Amino acid sequence: MTRLLATLLACGVVAACSGAPASSMPDAPAAGSSAPTASPSPAVTRIGDATSAPAWLGTRVLKVGPDGFAAAQQTPPELRRRSIITTDDLPPPPDGRFHATIQAAPAALLARSSWTSACPVKATDLRYVTVSFRGFDGLAHTGDLLVNARVADDLVKVFRELFAAAFPIERMRVTTGVELTAPPTGDDNTTAGYACRPVRGQKAWSQHAYGLAVDVNPFQNPYHKGKVVLPELATSYLDRADVRPGMILPDGPVVRAFTAIGWKWGGDYHSLKDYMHFSANGG
Repeated sequence: MTRLLATLLACGVVAACSGAPASSMPDAPAAGSSAPTASPSPAVTRIGDATSAPAWLGTRVLKVGPDGFAAAQQTPPELRRRSIITTDDLPPPPDGRFHATIQAAPAALLARSSWTSACPVKATDLRYVTVSFRGFDGLAHTGDLLVNARVADDLVKVFRELFAAAFPIERMRVTTGVELTAPPTGDDNTTAGYACRPVRGQKAWSQHAYGLAVDVNPFQNPYHKGKVVLPELATSYLDRADVRPGMILPDGPVVRAFTAIGWKWGGDYHSLKDYMHFSANGG
C-alpha cells in the first residue's frame, strides 16, 4: 500500500491515557512550536487488524469518588481487544521510516503543556522530542514527547527499537495542562512523558514531573492498586496471561528497550502494578 493510499484511509479517533475474569477485577461497581492538530479524514471500518474508534470514546465522564479516583468498571466489548486506527496529530514520515528530532522546548509547546514555574524542573532542562512509531494500523506515524534533556537521546534509542520491532502504539503526544486536570473518561490510551503531577495518591512529585518517566499504551497496560485501576475501563487488561497487541510483557521488546538504557518497569513493582510506566530511577 502506498503512503498516499494509507493517508487516504487514515481514520480519526478521539483518544482520552476490557471484560476480565471476575477474580482479576477489583471489587467495584458494575514538530515545531505550534500545537499539533488532527487531520480529518474519511471514516473507515478497518485497516488491517485495526478498527475505527467507538463513537463514544473519550466522551463519557466518570464520577470521581472521595478518594479522588473513579471506580473501576468492566471493559466495554469494543475495547477488550483494543486495536484502534491512529489519528495523525503530526505529519507522518513520508518515507515510512523512523525519524526523530530533539530541540529545546518551544514556548508555545510549554504554554499548552502541564509545565509551570511551580514544577520541579526548569523549562530549560526540558526537551521537545518527536519520534516515529508504528500504529495498530501497521502504518508509520509521528508522536511527540516532552522529556528531561538528559534522557532525550536515550528515549530516541528506545522508540527506534520499538519501531524496528513493530510494537504498536495507538497515540503519542505531549500531555496538555487541560488534559491533566480533566475529569476521567476511563479510556485514555496516549503514550506520554512529561506531566507535572504528584505520584498517584501521594504528595511527592512523580518522576513524570521531572521529565524522567514515560507511560506506554496505558489502556493495554493499566495501573492497578487495590480497587484502583487506571484507566478505569481497562480492567480486562489486568489479565496479563491473555496476551493482546500493545501489551508490555516482561520478556518483550518494550521492557528490553527501556532496560537497555537503565530504566525500570512499573510492572515489576510489588505493592502495586503500573504496567504502562517506565522511569529513570524506578519510581
